Amino acid sequence: MAYQTGRTIVVGVDGSDSALAAVRWAATEAARWRVPLWLVNACPWPEHHFGQVTLGLDARTVFVRLAREQLETAASVATEAAPGIEVAKQVIVSYPIPVLVAESKRARLVVIGDRGLGGVTGLLVGSVAVGVAARGACPVVVVRGEPPVALDSPLPVVVGVDGTERSEAALAFAFEAASARAVPLVAVHTWGQERIDPIFGALLDWDAIEDWQRQVLAERLAGWAEKYPDVTVRRVVSRDAPAHRLLAEAEHAQLVVVGSHGRGGLAGLVLGSVSHSLLHHAPCPVAVVRPDGDQV
Repeated sequence: MAYQTGRTIVVGVDGSDSALAAVRWAATEAARWRVPLWLVNACPWPEHHFGQVTLGLDARTVFVRLAREQLETAASVATEAAPGIEVAKQVIVSYPIPVLVAESKRARLVVIGDRGLGGVTGLLVGSVAVGVAARGACPVVVVRGEPPVALDSPLPVVVGVDGTERSEAALAFAFEAASARAVPLVAVHTWGQERIDPIFGALLDWDAIEDWQRQVLAERLAGWAEKYPDVTVRRVVSRDAPAHRLLAEAEHAQLVVVGSHGRGGLAGLVLGSVSHSLLHHAPCPVAVVRPDGDQV
């Protein structure tokens, strides 16, 4: 299979159960969009873990063979989840974060499990998921919980809307996902989580502020609702911390979508606190979408 730039879904594979869950999710997505699936096992040669001992050619051969066996297992899982999809696989002897970030520059989507094997990389559990989500050039889905494999799941898609133009890329992804699944979209906009002096707070017209915030959300959604008239949108405007409300909505969702940065985020550097919290605690897969114009 030739890599189809802008169409292929890339999945990080490392032999873990979490990675296989990501493969299942990505396979159903590939079937939904009729696009190829590219399985990548990026594993660094672990020579530095053995001090002065030099690992020979035979050891390296065994190491690569194990990685290929993990890919074969992943390919079987993919075709079982979505028979008929086009699947290709590759072993790359290198560290997973830079490999998957490089793949993201020409992929439609990168999908990874929330927790890998750890082991030879010396990385903290979940660090690959966070690292790729923070730096991916295309949307990155971190598969958490027990995502539905069926293409016809009725659960909604949830999207976080921060009220600025930085939400546009996440909204585009979320509307497209909801439309393709023929499910509702839950648009969540929170406000008022900042600490306010009680004396000053007593002078504010909180009802008027909430009405204003509802208008902010309506304006952000207006163009997308016209583009996707088939998508039923439930609007949630809440005086709450954004991560707390999104996690609550995610309890009954098949996918939650957020931007890589929220209010005040530094473009292209690190994940915002909301997306970081969701990656650690969400009960369903999380899509992290970089705002248009951010640099990797």
